[in-house]
Amino acid sequence: MMALQKRLVLGVLTIFSLFGIYVLCLNLEKPLSWSVVPLGHFYTFRQKTSSGSRDSEESPDGLSSADRWIHETAPPPPHRAAHTAAGRTGAAAEPQRPARHEDLQEEKSGSTSDRADRAGSGTKGPTLRPTLRPTLRPTLRPTLRPTLRPTLRPTQKPTQKPMQAAKPAEPDFIGDVYMSEDVPPQTDCSDSLRGRVRKTEFGERFLEHIPVLQWARHVSPEQYQRLRQYPGAHGWGGLDYNTLLETLSFLNSSANRQMLDDWKSRGNESACSRCAVVGNGGILKDSRKGKEIDGHHYVFRTNGAIIKGFEQDVGSRTTHYTFSTNTLMNSMRNYAGVGYRGPPVSQETRYVFLPDHDRDYLLMKAAATHKPVETGRDRRKDPSKYFGEDVSAEKLKMYHPDFIRYLRNRFLRSNTLKSKFKDIYRPSTGAVMLLAALHTCDQVNAYGFMTPDFKKYSDHYYDANYHPVGFFINHDLHMEMSLWQQLHQAGLIRLYMR
Repeated sequence: MMALQKRLVLGVLTIFSLFGIYVLCLNLEKPLSWSVVPLGHFYTFRQKTSSGSRDSEESPDGLSSADRWIHETAPPPPHRAAHTAAGRTGAAAEPQRPARHEDLQEEKSGSTSDRADRAGSGTKGPTLRPTLRPTLRPTLRPTLRPTLRPTLRPTQKPTQKPMQAAKPAEPDFIGDVYMSEDVPPQTDCSDSLRGRVRKTEFGERFLEHIPVLQWARHVSPEQYQRLRQYPGAHGWGGLDYNTLLETLSFLNSSANRQMLDDWKSRGNESACSRCAVVGNGGILKDSRKGKEIDGHHYVFRTNGAIIKGFEQDVGSRTTHYTFSTNTLMNSMRNYAGVGYRGPPVSQETRYVFLPDHDRDYLLMKAAATHKPVETGRDRRKDPSKYFGEDVSAEKLKMYHPDFIRYLRNRFLRSNTLKSKFKDIYRPSTGAVMLLAALHTCDQVNAYGFMTPDFKKYSDHYYDANYHPVGFFINHDLHMEMSLWQQLHQAGLIRLYMR
């Protein structure tokens, strides 16, 4: 009887011992049941500042001050960088190659939301948990050792699923299909840009027959249905068809269709048209390039172009003035104190609208009819205040939305297009002006545009004190700067650099 009792006690003790070992193993596992901290927590966002938003003529409407600046992030860890590179191409990661200058510049231009999205999406790596599952059961065998360890250690990389290849179709808002128009060349230049561009890296991007300007014959119900799906400068989205039809009906002559409409009287038997495209960058201060600029057949300017008092550096002539109504009004408000009174007014000046809103169409109609703006935000404003008393419809031009979208898609396709700001992103007004000259002139010399040493110069050539360049989320100035370098190196433009 005593022997039986001893056996029962020993059995009970054995069972409790095994149960105790099982509980101990479970407790050993708990500290390792962690989740990988999302990489987004390691990203630090620093807001760039600029004294007084000196480039405020480019600031978009409806954005808070926090949205207006491009944010920089700390570099991602090496393993994360490999995955984001694959995510940008929409395919498996390619073999690593040395980073190119243009790649670095494009990366700098990404918006806050773009980087936050990349940090928290993709392969779902940040939310992976260790793959160990408790496999111990109450019926543990005697061979189980109490020193069992999880199969995943904290230093071990989680197994990640392969990247999913993106669909080959472009997002709907890209719209890389454009109107084609047969516009015969205005010159007989044997060394024109149109001929040289085919032999460069830009040959595949360049569309010779895309309309740079829109005019009366471009309006139709079919074209309206096609372009109304694109917002802002990239289409006719949000624009009433009757407003569009009434405005463009005034652009019904060859002068409205051609950028260099007076070439026959201006060429002076020259075979090639030479164009100076003048930005407002501080690099022009004390440059003494004014006489050289005025020596071109055509001189393009934009936005807050202050000429009086700066003729030695920037010249005095203006044949083409590019602007949107928003940038014009902002320039008149922000630069009145330093001498800006409005667009240049002269017999040779043409006014080239960049249509960002319906207000651009309404102001153009008012200028063509010599009447105040009829409706909208600029109601009752007198166009003669901006373009002079004698402006005629023949001196008015307007960029085609296909052309603006084409420049965005093929020349300045920024990472901002992956962010919540994609609808307001577009090439800067100065970039549109320079690339329009590239598509219409035979030779292009660019002055006052950003160069890699831009921090050495103030934002504008007319700044009394140094002001750093302002960066807004609706433009990618770093990418534009990289593009000017590439065009210069390809021999398609001559960029003024010190």
